[in-house]
Amino acid sequence: MLCFICHTEGMRTMIVIPDHHHAAAKRRAALDGISLSEYIRRLVARDLEPQAPAGDPSAIFGLFDSGGSRIADGKQAMISRAIDEQFAAKGL
Repeated sequence: MLCFICHTEGMRTMIVIPDHHHAAAKRRAALDGISLSEYIRRLVARDLEPQAPAGDPSAIFGLFDSGGSRIADGKQAMISRAIDEQFAAKGL
């Protein structure tokens, strides 16, 4: 199916899209009360908008309360002990 993209200020372009995409795009445009051309112009404009930068991951730090848990305090010692036990079990 052939589809024309027209704009009074821009270029006229011919694109080829599958029939099922053309039909679906026409239905969506009709639901929005706009022409197929306007629907496609909006899709292209939205796709070409600058993307917002990813959020700062530090923004989530401190959002929750651990309730006084101190489990991380002894983490290194627990890991060392587990490794030592594995080596000892293997006779190393």
